[in-house]
Amino acid sequence: MQVQPYLLFNGNCREAFETYHRILGGQMQAMLRQGDAPTDVQAPEDMKDKIMHACLVVDGDMLMASDVPPQYSKEPGGFSVSLQVDSASEAERIFNALADGGNVTMALSPTFWAESFGMLVDRFGTPWIINYAGSVKFEG
Repeated sequence: MQVQPYLLFNGNCREAFETYHRILGGQMQAMLRQGDAPTDVQAPEDMKDKIMHACLVVDGDMLMASDVPPQYSKEPGGFSVSLQVDSASEAERIFNALADGGNVTMALSPTFWAESFGMLVDRFGTPWIINYAGSVKFEG
């Protein structure tokens, strides 16, 4: 079994995923528009350029998303996309890039469980947790 986040956007999925791809690297496996669906599965005219399915694979993990019609769009809550990174410098780079235009909810700083830990909501409304454990050993 795999557990993978699936994010829902209000019309800016393409922009968000192009940004995530630039920041996180990886491989964009899918960026399917609603208007590219078979003719028997037609999207409303105002949704044809919106994303039906996007998939970004980073280090073997998938982050997926789509745009939803405005009446189904809600502000995200009750979750964060958590990134466990390999260095303090990578934590800082990714944190700062995702925070650009967004809202930092906890500045990147040392904690008792990590050398670098921070939380933010990016400009697309996605909540993120960035964690670099480093040499801190947390046993809980």
